[in-house]
Amino acid sequence: MNDHTSDFYVKFRGTRGSYPTPKYNFLKFGGNTACIEIRCGKQLIILDAGTGIIDVGIDEIKNSIISDNKKPHQATIILSHIHQDHIQGLQFYKPLFVPSSVINLFGLNTNDEDLRKILKTILFDKVFPLSVDEIRSNFNINNLTQNSIIIIKQNGEINVFDSLEKNINLNNDDIKISAYKTMAHPKNGCLCIKVEYKGKSLVYATDKESYIGADKKFIQFAHCCDCLIHDAQYTYQDYINPIQPKQGYGHSTFEMAIETAQLAKAKELFFFHYDPDYDDGKLSMLEDEFSKNNENIRFAKENLEIYL
Repeated sequence: MNDHTSDFYVKFRGTRGSYPTPKYNFLKFGGNTACIEIRCGKQLIILDAGTGIIDVGIDEIKNSIISDNKKPHQATIILSHIHQDHIQGLQFYKPLFVPSSVINLFGLNTNDEDLRKILKTILFDKVFPLSVDEIRSNFNINNLTQNSIIIIKQNGEINVFDSLEKNINLNNDDIKISAYKTMAHPKNGCLCIKVEYKGKSLVYATDKESYIGADKKFIQFAHCCDCLIHDAQYTYQDYINPIQPKQGYGHSTFEMAIETAQLAKAKELFFFHYDPDYDDGKLSMLEDEFSKNNENIRFAKENLEIYL
């Protein structure tokens, strides 16, 4: 990766929903589960920790930790929720096990249960050789709510504010991260994430099922964003399939994502979180249908890089 120290840089590391699809006919759009790598100036932000985060860690080991610079690794990881396809790569994120690393993880605490306790139980102590307490890096796990605003400075300093707080001072190169909580899926909620940097904004809306007429509060949250990454797990035909309908599963159709993007006046829409049954052939057919005549509607592909 080139030097992006003044850029708002985005790389799709995992675009698949539900479970990984490591098959030859899934390579064009990708088989790793949800993970977005973002670079805002010098800061690394990772949205979700599906299996796509593994390659982020491998690259970080090569580019930072064992390079000539040998810079300490620092990252901010935001979890939308704790379903397996959004956390199953975290234990294999190699910088976690480098003592000099500083990794700040934020995520929704469900039922008022501490996020560290949840991850300790479901990812580490009982299903992994190491417990959370044995991880050697500076690994900080923090609870996040939709009222939280995270400010990251270019020197790595992180501050968390309540959204109702009026005196939040931002410098030009500060990064602002805010959240919007949806309740359709999972039952305890999911966070949509907005990242703002130097007048540009990205909104990440995974595991979000839209409503008839769209979600008006979310429209306001995402209004005029430069990039909307939106769940599009199902075709309309699969969504209303009379044998196994997907309504209520917590995921949108491609049409729902388009309607949301149009109402929010998003400058660019990326479909994301593809159903694991949709191979490259099917997704290529859908790409021709939805993207061929609209350059502002795109299909996320693993390792695709964009700049805002």
